[in-house]
Amino acid sequence: MVKHEGSSKTFGPRYGWTIKKKYDKIMQEQKALHKCPYCNKEKVKRVSTGIWHCGGCSTKFTSKAYTVAKTKV
Repeated sequence: MVKHEGSSKTFGPRYGWTIKKKYDKIMQEQKALHKCPYCNKEKVKRVSTGIWHCGGCSTKFTSKAYTVAKTKV
């Protein structure tokens, strides 16, 4: 029996291990703290799909759905 880790535990034996590994990777990236493009602090959290909030400078901005996009300098 395979021991499942991460957020894919909720799926149980359904959907196969490849999809569950991809899902876990996306969820870990989404839940992690990200670097703010305005103040460069790692305090950005996801509020909703594509909406992010920085706890350092209290800025709300849009970016990608699961991660903050890298800005071109």
